[in-house]
Amino acid sequence: MATIKDVAARAGISYTTVSHVVNGTRPVSDPVRDKVEAAIAELGYVPSGVARSLRARATGTLGLLVPNASNPYFAELARGIEDHAERNGYSVILCNSDDDIDKQLRYLRVLVERRIDGLIVATVASDKAFAEALAGLRVPLMLVDRSLDGVTADRVQVDHERGGFLATQHLLELGHRRIACIGGPASTQVVQLRAAGYRRALAGAKVEALPVVDCAFTSPAGYAAAQALLADHEPPTAIFAGNDMIALGVLRAAAERGVRVPEQLSVVGFDDIEVSRYLYPALTTVGQSIGQLGETAAARLLARIRTPDLSAEQQLVEPTLVLRESSAAPQA
Repeated sequence: MATIKDVAARAGISYTTVSHVVNGTRPVSDPVRDKVEAAIAELGYVPSGVARSLRARATGTLGLLVPNASNPYFAELARGIEDHAERNGYSVILCNSDDDIDKQLRYLRVLVERRIDGLIVATVASDKAFAEALAGLRVPLMLVDRSLDGVTADRVQVDHERGGFLATQHLLELGHRRIACIGGPASTQVVQLRAAGYRRALAGAKVEALPVVDCAFTSPAGYAAAQALLADHEPPTAIFAGNDMIALGVLRAAAERGVRVPEQLSVVGFDDIEVSRYLYPALTTVGQSIGQLGETAAARLLARIRTPDLSAEQQLVEPTLVLRESSAAPQA
């Protein structure tokens, strides 16, 4: 691979002059510039982005830390972040922690070592060490869809409690009274807030809440939880799933047991991932524009990079109920 010294030798010009042409650090006459550009083209020379970023003290890169890149929610979120970043001249380094706190910490160190200009964190799992590491960062930080104790940073977050309330209220208005909730990982703030909305809606209707099922945010976990609920001697007539991936597993379990959705079982999810509208029956869910959430997070982070002294902003996004085919009044 050609180096800047090779370009200088081919053009018959000093190394320093070639560097000025490549980096735009000093005016150079047109004839000299033409010689350098011709030599670059002949040799296929590619300037070192790392070297230039060290001089400029900026790399044009953002870090994005997610817990599960195979979950369509995080894929759609990453796409929104990447689209906005690319339009503004930034690249995104994506790190997938697989819900592993130790891996999360290792990736955080890797991103810092790569001298990222800013970091977006959309993790589910957290512990004291991770929160302390984030609090001690010297790069602009953006939290998406959750807060972390002891970490002061910009944050954009869906109103999870309101979303859980809307989903459960919808089922109550249809006439359901035995409504189960397969929440997701009970230790996470997101699940706790959505479950609180579920309980608030039931309490308002003076309907007893069932224990919230603790499971992973995955379709296999939703499938296993639904199998257990539907095998009960008094199964629920409706299930509020903590996310759409759990709901997908619920639909599979119902189909295997010959339980018709929505005639015998109503199912409501959360997130409105793209695949939810193409399931059969199409999934009723609590919606949020995931891509727009990513765009909003990226825009705020870039504003923070440009103006570091901005006060921390907390933005709460209002969720909406997306009515489709998986919810209906219970059979008599």
